[in-house]
Amino acid sequence: MLDLNSIISLVDEAKRNSKKRNFIQSVELIVNLKGIDVKAPENRINEVVPLPNPIGREMKVCVIADGDLLTKAKQSEADLVISKQELEEYAGDKKAIKKLAETYDFFIARADLMALVGKIFGPILGPRGKMPDPVPPTANIENIIKNYRNAVRIRIRDQPVIKCKVGVETMDSKAIAENIMAVLTAIDRRIKLDQFLSSIVVKTTMGKPVKLKVA
Repeated sequence: MLDLNSIISLVDEAKRNSKKRNFIQSVELIVNLKGIDVKAPENRINEVVPLPNPIGREMKVCVIADGDLLTKAKQSEADLVISKQELEEYAGDKKAIKKLAETYDFFIARADLMALVGKIFGPILGPRGKMPDPVPPTANIENIIKNYRNAVRIRIRDQPVIKCKVGVETMDSKAIAENIMAVLTAIDRRIKLDQFLSSIVVKTTMGKPVKLKVA
C-alpha cells in the first residue's frame, strides 16, 4: 500500500496545478487498475466508504422503511424517510424518482422491502449506482446514517477505474490524503492493489491531473 506522505505530495502538486476559480473546487481521486476482469462478479465493486475527514458537505441520506425502523429513521434525522405506502405511490412516476436520485447521495432500505424497491426504483437508481443498501429491521439506523453523512461510493462498472470525490481544495492536504488512503484501503480489501494498481490520479474539478505511477 502507498504511504501517506507520497499521497500528501500528490495532493499538494494537484493544488499547485489548479488555477484559482470563482468557486471552491472539489478534489477528485481516480484509481486506475490493470489486469482485472471487470465482468467478473468479484471485481464488481459497489460500496460505501466512510471517510475520516469531512469532504466539504454532508451527504444526503434517504431511508426507505416501515414499522420501528421508519420511526427510528425519522428520529435520527434522515434527510428523507419514505414509508412502504409512499414507496408504492412512486410507481410509474419516473420524473419524481429521477428527482430523488439527483437530490440524495445515498439510499438505505429495510431488507424485506428491497424487492419492491428494486421494482419501483431500480430502473432509475440502478444505472446511477444508487440502489439502496439493505439493512435489517433491527439495524442501528442512527449510526448507519452518521457513517453515510461523510462517505463516498466507490464503483467499478465497465472499465477498471474508480473515481470519487475526496475533499475540496481549501482542505488541508493531509486530511485529503487520509481520505484517499481510506478509499485505497477499501479497494485493497476487494482487489489487491500491490498486484492490480496501475496509477493514482488526483485533480481539482478544473485543474490538471497529477499522476502517481506504480512500479
